[in-house]
Amino acid sequence: MSAQHNLTRPVAAVSAALLLALATGCSKSANQGGLGAAPATSAQAVTPLQGQAASKLGDLTAFRNVATDVAAIVDKGDLPAAKARIKDLEVSWDSAEAGLKPRAADDWHVLDKAIDRALKSLRADAPTQADCKSALVALLKTFDALQGRS
Repeated sequence: MSAQHNLTRPVAAVSAALLLALATGCSKSANQGGLGAAPATSAQAVTPLQGQAASKLGDLTAFRNVATDVAAIVDKGDLPAAKARIKDLEVSWDSAEAGLKPRAADDWHVLDKAIDRALKSLRADAPTQADCKSALVALLKTFDALQGRS
């Protein structure tokens, strides 16, 4: 099947989870596995936080899972596929901004800048695997620091 077809289910799951969270006005995180619907393929895969404090922004696991997927794709050297996958993170992060940013604006900005650096590295005119990997490692460390796992 095409790459577009492979992304349809995760994108639909993300959209449904975000719409549900927005519709209910819930103060809990919108991700109940929605963004992380695609299987994690790296040693950095994350299980839901159990017994650990979530960040001030809430549970960021689903966003991190997408970043983990992108990192695994970069590790394989498929930068076009990584560029396509990180779009899922960008769209879901931007969609969640209104609910997340008021919780902890400083933390939101730190993570937003790390996401922007990863996007920039993958969207460069001539992206390199080393630059993309470096930006994604930094992004994953930012997630971990905010989730209290550093």
